[in-house]
Amino acid sequence: MAPMVVAFILSWWLVARSRAQHPRQPLLSLHPCTPLSLGDNVTLRCHLPQPALQVLLYQNEAEIRHRYSTGEQNTAEFVFEAIEWGHMGTYRCQYEDKERKMSALSDPVELLVTDVTYPRPGTMLSPSRRVEMGTNVTIQCWESHGATFLLHKDGCSPPIQRQDPHEGAMATFTLLRVTPADAGTYRCSYSLHGYPFLSSPLGDKVTLEVTPASGAPRGTEGGPRRTLVAAVGGGCAAAAALIFSLGLFFLLTTWRHRTRSGASPQGLGATELQVSAWVGCPPPPKGPQIPTYPMRAPPQTPQGNPKPYPPHPNSMGTPKSHLWGPPDLHHRHPQTPN
Repeated sequence: MAPMVVAFILSWWLVARSRAQHPRQPLLSLHPCTPLSLGDNVTLRCHLPQPALQVLLYQNEAEIRHRYSTGEQNTAEFVFEAIEWGHMGTYRCQYEDKERKMSALSDPVELLVTDVTYPRPGTMLSPSRRVEMGTNVTIQCWESHGATFLLHKDGCSPPIQRQDPHEGAMATFTLLRVTPADAGTYRCSYSLHGYPFLSSPLGDKVTLEVTPASGAPRGTEGGPRRTLVAAVGGGCAAAAALIFSLGLFFLLTTWRHRTRSGASPQGLGATELQVSAWVGCPPPPKGPQIPTYPMRAPPQTPQGNPKPYPPHPNSMGTPKSHLWGPPDLHHRHPQTPN
């Protein structure tokens, strides 16, 4: 059990040190989030967890812009007026904190331009519309040419899934074991091969409704948060049970090994005493013990009859021999020198 505790403490220390060495990751968002066309104005907003000395913006892994000290503001904005073909691509942001430490890069955001001449993709939800919690749902998107399909939720967020079917012109997106958090409106778009940042208009919307499972007790529709809390609680309980079981196994194994090796119960130490306490057998109380001596048989005569014990010294005067213990110094006669 001790090695497990040491490993847990070491892992926690390494994670805490890693977080202390690197500032938290920023978040990059695109505004407006509606489909964009050439000539529109676009703002890329980098959200910072703390004020920074400078903020860097990358396009396709290359630095293109930066902003110096943000003061007390936790947001840095990069504005593009009248976007052109060269503005399309993948963007990330990064910042330097006041201790001169660089943060990790943000998650990527794609700047796509919509070509209104592209036909809209078809969209189908199965099962349709209303489903129970825990059901697997599929959303199919198709168009007449080979393309990379994107799935959007609520029409105002980065794509939640991407799929490039190798054959045919249809993509199937799957939502596993849906919860109330998955409810909402979904749409599809696509990009033709060779033009990854030129997107079609959003297709027709499909709406997903999630209801509690039939026969489920009330309060089970708590969504991902309740599911996460239950999972964390169950994991902690399982870990505690595992640690307790390993500790008990270790103690019982030690007790059995010492018992087989001939160790006395009094020499097993605190470990064995703890095991005895757990199984309901407390150790005997410690304290002074009265010594016991075996009784002496009376001496035998040659005829086999028991020989009477000599009378008590107090009844015979001064004893000539001391059969029952050390001599009494008070009754010893002084010896005269020769």
